[in-house]
Amino acid sequence: MGALTGRDFLRVADWKPEELVELLDLADRLKELQGRREVHHLLPGRTLGLIFEKPSLRTQVSFEVGITQLGGTAVHLPVERIGLGKRESVRDVGLVLSRYLDGIMIRTFAQSLVVELAEHATIPVINGLTDASHPCQVLADAMTIRERLGRLEGVRVAWIGDGNNVCASLMVIAAKLGMDFVAAVPEGHDPDPGSIGAAREAGGSPAVVRDPRAAADGADVLYTDVWTSMGQEEERDQRLRALGAYRIDSGLLGTARDDAIVLHCLPAHVGEEIDADVLYGRQSAAWDQAENRLHAQKALMALVLP
Repeated sequence: MGALTGRDFLRVADWKPEELVELLDLADRLKELQGRREVHHLLPGRTLGLIFEKPSLRTQVSFEVGITQLGGTAVHLPVERIGLGKRESVRDVGLVLSRYLDGIMIRTFAQSLVVELAEHATIPVINGLTDASHPCQVLADAMTIRERLGRLEGVRVAWIGDGNNVCASLMVIAAKLGMDFVAAVPEGHDPDPGSIGAAREAGGSPAVVRDPRAAADGADVLYTDVWTSMGQEEERDQRLRALGAYRIDSGLLGTARDDAIVLHCLPAHVGEEIDADVLYGRQSAAWDQAENRLHAQKALMALVLP
């Protein structure tokens, strides 16, 4: 569809602000078309390979449905079946899949694996999640914020909880799109320094504080995620103790702006990082956010798949 054709999407930091805005604008248009049940086969006959090392609900369904709505087909590739990096080298898998597919989405643990795959594949590679970043999620987040608040520039986003992969990607896209970002995290749970540096390079001034009320004060967006992510199950008890004061409840929400929205990338552990009355309350945009994974990723595929 233009200059972005053939591009990888490995980190938010790799894309320019105007490219991200182009994607969000297209996502809005595709959402409107889908809402009217108008056919929009922008990728007829294309095939997307989906490599999963981590389990998924939203990523799997949104990419499979998305490529279908664009007129293409998805091929599900569990990592244990294709032997990525074990039975066959990452290089060889990338070279072979490039002869069969038009694009690859990979959801895995190590960012280095995604980078290595992209180095050898001759088709676009999309990062569906790693331990270091979740760029597809924050596309949907930015789409939802703009949809609900009518703007991105000057929006104050307060992250509450663990400075994880979503937090890292969110602070970078916030910087690129003119949002103010603050993360309230306990000692030992700070966001990755590399992402803080990338956000600053993009013109942002991300702040890290210890007091969740200070972060939430006057915020337009409160955002949280589970305290124990995949692969961290052995740390669960320690994490519950460290993060116990970082729950989004009605009291914390009350310190934000009256029209503030609450985001959660899901799945949620209700009663831990967020209370039920907030997640299912009138200020929650979590379900719009989940839906927008579909539309944002459709726009991404439409822009990068040849």
